[in-house]
Amino acid sequence: MLDIQLFRENPDLIRQSLTKRHQDPSPVDQVITLDEKRRELLQEVERLRAERNQGSQEIKKIEDPDQRQEKIASMRAVGDQVDLLNSKLKEVEINLKSLMAEIPNLVDDRVPDGADESENELIKTVGDVPEFSFTPQPHWDLGPALGILDFERGVKLSGTRFYVLNGVGARLQRALVSFMLDTHTRHGYQERYTPFMVKEDIVFASGQLPKFAGNLYHDHEEDFWWVPTVEVALTGLHKDEILEETALPLEYTAYSPCFRREKMSAGREVRGIKRGHQFDKVEMYIYCTPEESEKQFQRMVDDAERVCRELELPYRVNKLCTGDLGFHAAITYDIEVWAAGCGEWLEVSSISNVLDFQARRAAIRYRPKDKKGTRFVHTLNGSGLGLPRVMIAVLENNQQADGSVVIPEVLRPWMGGVEIIEPPT
Repeated sequence: MLDIQLFRENPDLIRQSLTKRHQDPSPVDQVITLDEKRRELLQEVERLRAERNQGSQEIKKIEDPDQRQEKIASMRAVGDQVDLLNSKLKEVEINLKSLMAEIPNLVDDRVPDGADESENELIKTVGDVPEFSFTPQPHWDLGPALGILDFERGVKLSGTRFYVLNGVGARLQRALVSFMLDTHTRHGYQERYTPFMVKEDIVFASGQLPKFAGNLYHDHEEDFWWVPTVEVALTGLHKDEILEETALPLEYTAYSPCFRREKMSAGREVRGIKRGHQFDKVEMYIYCTPEESEKQFQRMVDDAERVCRELELPYRVNKLCTGDLGFHAAITYDIEVWAAGCGEWLEVSSISNVLDFQARRAAIRYRPKDKKGTRFVHTLNGSGLGLPRVMIAVLENNQQADGSVVIPEVLRPWMGGVEIIEPPT
């Protein structure tokens, strides 16, 4: 959520940011109008309260019973007016908060202008796309042939867009999660295991509500929302807290299944296990001071790249354009890995600097050293990395002519001695 002072002092900055995102800037004027109305009501309420307090003191000094009753009645009327204005004030404040909650973060000046993902800016490409002496299979053929991927039983259990991993396939998924968590903890992140269901105010704090309510799974009888990403829970860890600057940065990594109501059309772009209502992800999350924010952003991009490099996956880094930028992000880099069987680049990580946008929604502050008062922290998040697309790339890029798949050497310590996945005989 943006600072209300920004609407008062520099509304054009917000209008320009919305225009860059190809969105209607008129909500800025609506916020300003509601804020002015709120301040007018507050001023009037405070004036009437002062009048009532003064009247209460005067009542004590009135000796004539009739005059005292007349004054009491007058002050009761003032009290009724205060109650009425407070009711109007509450309504205005609810509308103001609701409107402000729908306005996205300011766009960083480095974000390129563009309407959609086709206009994202390629930063770099690392590694060579593998070449084969045979036609590589896509995972939706390769996995079933190896006996590690079962679409039919996934559909039987849960419906379309679900699947079952068998034997060494399940082991490979677990190995990838463990490898990524161990890699991040080795480089300074603290591991957390968080609930997969959280309360509504936690989802709001992360910026998922109200905008993305239609994409989330919700228990309507209990206040439970299934996390669409573990970023939601990691944002909520320090909700309503004041941290000490000496404790920053706080660097977390966590694994979680993620649940999203994906609106998917049929076709090659969603075939196989590329997109589904449930998927696994390892997340990186950082709380830091505003002064450290950019440094931590570049560090997190490199930490995500490190996983790609160690898995020996060709990858590329894109800077998202204004039309593709997420609601709560000021700037985002996407990392995509090459999948030889699909013949396409698959996004496995989005790394975003959110500045103080989530911290304002979650009321997360820190106390600066040797200074009075508190400031909002900056938060950053990034996939480190997302499954199952990493699994797809590992399988498709390491397949052999005989239909087997060689396990990347870096994963073998978690594979229980398995070095090659071979077709069943």
